[in-house]
Amino acid sequence: MPPSKADRPDQPNAASRFNEEAQTYTVRGADKPDLETGVAAIRNVLATLPARPGVYRMQDSRGEVLYVGKARALKNRVTNYTQVARLSKRLQRMVAQTRGMTIVTTNNEAEALLLEAQLIKRYRPAYNVLLRDDKSFPFILLRADHDFPRIQKHRGARRAKGNYYGPFASAGSVNNTLNALQKLFLLRSCTDSFFNNRDRPCLLYQIKRCSAPCVGRIDEAGYAELVADAKEFLAGKSTRVQEKLGVQMEEASARLDFEHAALLRDRLRALTFIQGTQAINAEGVGDADIFALACKEGVIGIQAFFIRGGQNWGHRSFFPQHTNDVPEDEVLQSFLVQFYEEVPPPKNIFVDRDLGESALLAEALGERAGHRVAISVPQRGDRRRLIEQAKRNAIEALERRLAESTTQAKLLREVADLFELDGPPDRIEVYDNSHIQGTNALGAMIVAGPEGYRKNQYRKFNIKRKETAPGDDYAMMREVLTRRFARAQSEDPDRDRGDWPDLVLLDGGKGQLSTAMEVLEDLGIEDVCMVGVAKGPHHGREGREVFHMMDGREFTLPVNSPTLFYLQRLRDEVHRFAIGAHRQKRAKAMGASPLDDVPGIGPSRKKALLMHFGTARAVRNASLEDLQRAPGVSKGVARTVYDFYHAR
Repeated sequence: MPPSKADRPDQPNAASRFNEEAQTYTVRGADKPDLETGVAAIRNVLATLPARPGVYRMQDSRGEVLYVGKARALKNRVTNYTQVARLSKRLQRMVAQTRGMTIVTTNNEAEALLLEAQLIKRYRPAYNVLLRDDKSFPFILLRADHDFPRIQKHRGARRAKGNYYGPFASAGSVNNTLNALQKLFLLRSCTDSFFNNRDRPCLLYQIKRCSAPCVGRIDEAGYAELVADAKEFLAGKSTRVQEKLGVQMEEASARLDFEHAALLRDRLRALTFIQGTQAINAEGVGDADIFALACKEGVIGIQAFFIRGGQNWGHRSFFPQHTNDVPEDEVLQSFLVQFYEEVPPPKNIFVDRDLGESALLAEALGERAGHRVAISVPQRGDRRRLIEQAKRNAIEALERRLAESTTQAKLLREVADLFELDGPPDRIEVYDNSHIQGTNALGAMIVAGPEGYRKNQYRKFNIKRKETAPGDDYAMMREVLTRRFARAQSEDPDRDRGDWPDLVLLDGGKGQLSTAMEVLEDLGIEDVCMVGVAKGPHHGREGREVFHMMDGREFTLPVNSPTLFYLQRLRDEVHRFAIGAHRQKRAKAMGASPLDDVPGIGPSRKKALLMHFGTARAVRNASLEDLQRAPGVSKGVARTVYDFYHAR
């Protein structure tokens, strides 16, 4: 497999290559959905639309994006939205909300398809099929910026120079592969600073997972050979590597070097283990991604297998949102465009059904990847068996999802009954504070709903108001809730964006709940249900939580209640998030220096000053002449530092 190079220039952002032209039609007093008004807004834009490729955005009266679409000829495509009788109910609702459009023309339809995916990701429109997956895909990175390259797990932007192999379906898949690669090729995984400061081999050398290049147990040429073997293996040439190791083992045995022969034997065993743990037989497939779709009870699940160099690098299930009334082939095509917005496409993509625009999609992905991409529906042989296996996995994953959703829906109904809500809550917010004797204080909010935790909506609140006394939990809760709900009132006064909670859980008892109720009263909010969750008189005993209601009632639940277990999980999650955020803040504060407050002092000058004077206090007490004598510090910088501490 040709690895993706970090030094290859990234494809330009399509949104930055085109000029947007906003064409808005507004009607006073027309904020409510109205089909006739929406059609009039679209016709107003049609008058100036070109018959060129491009992307259009439907917008409501507040400018919120309702839908992003692409077209080979914008004028022809947008005209369809004025023919209301031919539209589905879903699209009729969208047109009724439309009050304006933004148009972006492109050079061709493939560019429009790529731009459409970028804009969908940016705006998350309510009427587009959405790939809601917040997890980035991990890769294996074999670095190329050192004489003894390091192998490591990598997420995020690919800025480091080296070869990237992936994507892997999960961190577990990467970790298993890395462990096997360490046993097989003995490549180092330590950081450069650790490598440079070794004077004897570390434990990984002792357990035969590293060749110890840091202390010269292997020379540069020998290590380069290991790197070459690793590249061949990751490119799918494992048989060649196996034959090479076998020959080397026989040669070592022939010259009676049994210790080296045993090492080669262990490496061969590691290779055999990797080959034997492939969940599917993908030999001869090369580099390919495999997708199959399943639909049941209006829910769609998509299963993906990742094959690189004939090796299975894991699989993952996806459940796109906003798929009602959307044809299944259109859902899969929209999913693929968004999926490959973050992941480099392989040369082959196998799907379980014909797509309406597979040729256009292949052209667009090929333009992004820099190589030819083929999209096909296998009909026979090993590739067809892979599709069938992906289809079975998609069905099984969807059935598990539906079973979990049923259980979750039942729990939410019980929560609604318990706290006397109008219906099952769609958004639950849970709050907690974290600090150590008032230092590095912050508040935390987690969000949960029918689909589980919404981690992309978690928030942390740094406690920063002067009137909030250090360590005052009630004052901290007041600050957090005031900031949260004041912002909700200003940004979503009509409560139609789904950002208002149906239920708020507070980690605490009567005091925290009373504080929260005062905040709501001050803001004029009367219809948000808040509940305090206290540990009760026996703090060390699970299941003795006391629930405090806004009307003054208190109650507990049976220790074996599923609803209690669910509420405990929510409380434990907000504890985890709050403590983790507090630790990060504390660690950052511990690494801070008084010199950070001096304007114009960057890391290098700060280091030079500390190396010369020893401590920040000595820098503060130094004379101007002493500061000027410090290496790497100019007269201007010395004057800046001196004035900061003395000219007050």
